[in-house]
Amino acid sequence: MTSSSVTAHESPGRGRLGSRLSERTFLVFLLLPGFVLLCAIVLYPLLRSLVSAFFDENLLYPGMEFVGLENLSAVLADDFGRLVWQTLIFTVGATIAPFLIGLALALVLNQRFPGQRILRGAFLIPWLIPGVVVSFLWMWIFDANYGVLNGILMSLGAIDSPVAWLFQTDTARGALIIAKTWNTFPWVMVMLLAALQTVPGELHEAASMDGAGVVRRFFAVTWPHIRGVAALVVLLEFIWNFQHFDTIFVLTGGGPAGTTSTFATEVYDTAFRGYDLGHAGALGIVWMALLTVLVVVYVWLSERGEKEGSR
Repeated sequence: MTSSSVTAHESPGRGRLGSRLSERTFLVFLLLPGFVLLCAIVLYPLLRSLVSAFFDENLLYPGMEFVGLENLSAVLADDFGRLVWQTLIFTVGATIAPFLIGLALALVLNQRFPGQRILRGAFLIPWLIPGVVVSFLWMWIFDANYGVLNGILMSLGAIDSPVAWLFQTDTARGALIIAKTWNTFPWVMVMLLAALQTVPGELHEAASMDGAGVVRRFFAVTWPHIRGVAALVVLLEFIWNFQHFDTIFVLTGGGPAGTTSTFATEVYDTAFRGYDLGHAGALGIVWMALLTVLVVVYVWLSERGEKEGSR
């Protein structure tokens, strides 16, 4: 009697234990493919490039020779300031422009008017197009010989002859920022529009009854509620633009004369056009270190926003 009662009491526990073990095994099987892909596609190439930074390794001949910190020293001494400056020009421009456009559109689309939903969907189209396709589209627009922009400006009498937009430093940088802005402003708009819909309407009504105008209501009521989301959006855009590659590679290839090259294009050119894997790996280490600082700031802002939201 006693043994049977013990068995009866233990069997459910054993069943639950077996169930827990099977669930854990099932979770392992679910996680395993993703983990293998992460190791194969991300971790191994990353570690391999970091190791290359400490060796003299070239694609033209086999073998590796340990050189210590020579590659890192060469990177920091070889126009490093110019590369950082050019990367920041593109990053800042391609972050501020879509944020301002996205914020303006979010404020408009947050109002009720006929065709509001249609416009919301239409403005998402640039975001849905792949970045390479967008780059080729804008390369056709800015082309010096048969570009749409030159054709429009010449028909309006604004210019007398075609302008090589992508072969002049200032206009090439502007073209890159315009192309990237057109591709990413819908994402900013969606994020800010979601934040705007959390602003209580009663606050706007109270501020309006107190005589506050549109601009004053924005800074006194709207902006304090969306400030946290806006900061995270700007920081995420900054991080993505700091490592952006396809638009620059397709439109200018880093030209003219390397004046639009960034860390992303410089690493590619050094590794696969200059065949110097060691120097490219050293560039990657410096690039990753700068990105790590930005990621730390992003995590800090995210945790700060969660703490403020929980109060």
